[in-house]
Amino acid sequence: MSEEKKHNYSADSIQALEGMEHVRMRPSMYIGDVGVRGLHHLVYEVVDNSIDEALAGHCDHIDVTINENNSITVKDNGRGIPVGIHKKEGVSALQVVMTKIGAGGKFDKDSYKVSGGLHGVGVSCVNALSDHLVATVHKDGKIWQQEYEKGKTLYPVKTVGETDFTGTIVTFLPDRSIFQQTIEYNYETLANRMRELAYLNKGITIILTDNRRTDDEGNFITDTFHSTEGLSEFVRYLDSTRNPIIGDVIAMEGEKNDIPVEVAMIYNDSYAENLHSYVNNINTHEGGTHLSGFRRGLTATLKKYADDSGLLKNVKFEISGDDFREGLTAIVSVKVAEPQFEGQTKTKLGNREVTSAVSQAVSEMLTIYLEENPNDAKTIVQKVILAAQARHAARKAREMVQRKTVMSIGGLPGKLSDCSETDPAQCEIFLVEGDSAGGTAKQGRDRNFQAILPLRGKILNVEKAMQHKVFENEEIKNMFTALGVSIGTEEDPRALNLSKIRYHKVVIMCDADVDGSHIATLILTFFFRYMREMIEQGYIYIATPPLYLVKKGQKREYAWNDNQRDLIAEKMGGGVNIQRYKGLGEMNAEQLWDTTMNPEFRTLRQVTIDSLTEADRVFSMLMGDEVPPRRDFIERNAKYANIDA
Repeated sequence: MSEEKKHNYSADSIQALEGMEHVRMRPSMYIGDVGVRGLHHLVYEVVDNSIDEALAGHCDHIDVTINENNSITVKDNGRGIPVGIHKKEGVSALQVVMTKIGAGGKFDKDSYKVSGGLHGVGVSCVNALSDHLVATVHKDGKIWQQEYEKGKTLYPVKTVGETDFTGTIVTFLPDRSIFQQTIEYNYETLANRMRELAYLNKGITIILTDNRRTDDEGNFITDTFHSTEGLSEFVRYLDSTRNPIIGDVIAMEGEKNDIPVEVAMIYNDSYAENLHSYVNNINTHEGGTHLSGFRRGLTATLKKYADDSGLLKNVKFEISGDDFREGLTAIVSVKVAEPQFEGQTKTKLGNREVTSAVSQAVSEMLTIYLEENPNDAKTIVQKVILAAQARHAARKAREMVQRKTVMSIGGLPGKLSDCSETDPAQCEIFLVEGDSAGGTAKQGRDRNFQAILPLRGKILNVEKAMQHKVFENEEIKNMFTALGVSIGTEEDPRALNLSKIRYHKVVIMCDADVDGSHIATLILTFFFRYMREMIEQGYIYIATPPLYLVKKGQKREYAWNDNQRDLIAEKMGGGVNIQRYKGLGEMNAEQLWDTTMNPEFRTLRQVTIDSLTEADRVFSMLMGDEVPPRRDFIERNAKYANIDA
């Protein structure tokens, strides 16, 4: 570029990117990211269109297929996208919907009262980020079709046949130049979302099929999701591994102030509060006004019942709102015509009018239930009183943790071998199973940015422990103080304060055997229940130490699975020696550094949460008392798990 051009900054230098071009240049603005999560979001955007048809009463069957090449086909039996000429644009309405950002029937209140989808970018955004997309519409006895490459039309909408069917079929292949990390879809991730949508929209049938894999009989892997009861079934599914303390799910469905509200809840004997909220099928994991309304209605109604029935007359301490939610699993779903989202990830509802609508609905539902089920009502209030006692004990235990942080030298546990770097973004801490492996890790680490905290044996199973027991546990106290985080305020005993966090990488490093996996799961359960924000902010990782060392003479290679071991042994030829690592302690410091701790060569698996509801269910199942569900889970996932016989 010439010097003159380089410095000639004028109006001609401003690029006015519109619509599809802007999506391709700034995809993360539209779908969150261009990693695994954004890739799956493409499917959700297309399925949301079909769900909108269902909400409007025109669709009850949706097929989602993962094709062999990782393209996706979504087919519904709705009305079919309109294909007539759009007056303003002068082309088929199908082409407008597929190529104009913000176009679509959901902006017309006569077509859709309520619509799903978080950003409203719709299928045109999917088209822009696809290498190839085919839209096929069955409507008015004809089959209409148009194809696109990277969002650009290949030909005008045309008829390609006749049909008795009505609906829309969209097939798209994500663009590898955009999704450089991977375009491979995860079946379980999609299944979790399709299951969730079926529960949230009862009466709809969603069939998910994976044409890349077959079962033992040679059939493609497939699941059918359908719910007749909606949220009541959803709650039973989530709580299937917990022990209920009341007869059945408490459920209601109705409309308050023109806002459809659906709630389902049940009490169990656990110590966790599991609230899941949705707005127009979006999981609002940051909560919002609908969740505030639920809490307000629940607390006020239960407290009034407990006072009126005299069940609290001998209680000498104050009962707070949190006490009414211990051991509660609940789902709140509202449909809002014009939702206002806020919060860090735009998943917090801000509409003020929703608070009173949900509060009234919950109050009416619960009042009737308590009057008709006095035994269950008494059981719930007794649970609340126990929760209040435990909360008072937990507050004292938390204060001990905070006092230890202030009074100990530097506020750090004696077992911690800290790093010299002080910038948390540059620091990482390894939570290591046992003193022996901890000692090896201390010798092998880079002291500048790597800290080591050995954990003695299996930490407390927080899934089955009262809150004060969690804060009294020595290993858990050490983790809190080493990480520099604090928990609990008067307003919210579970509030996490990350303002003084000391490491942005927390690496769980355990043996590659069954015991090691169990310890890693115990630690993950602790983070999920008490420090979920750390997972959501991407701070938690799992180390992957090798399983084998393959040696022949001076040649040495590591293997992380049986296939790698066999390939390396075959490559080296006869006379190889294979060492199976039973634990981290069997490696010397140099080997541990080379394979598991050196940022240049190691593989860390970042812990993410695709579905809060499914993560909640899996943790309660793996760490709970029920053996059969845990056995079923292991058997179904055995081919993906390293089980050391």
